[in-house]
Amino acid sequence: MKKQDVLDTSNLDEQKLAELDHRIESIEGNVEEALIDILHQAQNLFGYLPYNLQRYVAKKLGLPSAKVNGVVTFYSLFSERPRGKYTVSVCMGTACFVKGADKVLNRILGLTGTEKNVMSEDGLFTVQDVRCIGACGLAPVVTINDKVYGNVKPSDVDDIIRRYKKGDEYAD
Repeated sequence: MKKQDVLDTSNLDEQKLAELDHRIESIEGNVEEALIDILHQAQNLFGYLPYNLQRYVAKKLGLPSAKVNGVVTFYSLFSERPRGKYTVSVCMGTACFVKGADKVLNRILGLTGTEKNVMSEDGLFTVQDVRCIGACGLAPVVTINDKVYGNVKPSDVDDIIRRYKKGDEYAD
């Protein structure tokens, strides 16, 4: 057996794996059709989808690990790295970009002290750029978790990020 064939789950919580196993065992029908749902469940349990967890899911479902990893890396909903409490998404679609989304993104990165797709040291933020949020009339658009901010200017970012740092994200 090659070293890469060994599945090491020692860093994964056994209770969470048992819960995931229970969900996998409850699948009726085609397991490929349930893959996104299983990955969503796994991410909810573990917070993200490290490669060894992806391989675990693949093995349990009888699928190639490359197929599971392909789904994880295709959909922005999934993350292979730990995420902050707040996921900040900056739309970089055409309407948002021409209205200064790149400047908004750079300001957010500066204030959170992180890089794109990397959790901030305080564990609060993961900042990502996305292709299109679908709210072009509000360009440029930023979402933080499920909250949408439209017509965001770089000068607006300080107040928005400050509120989340204080834990007062619902104040408007």
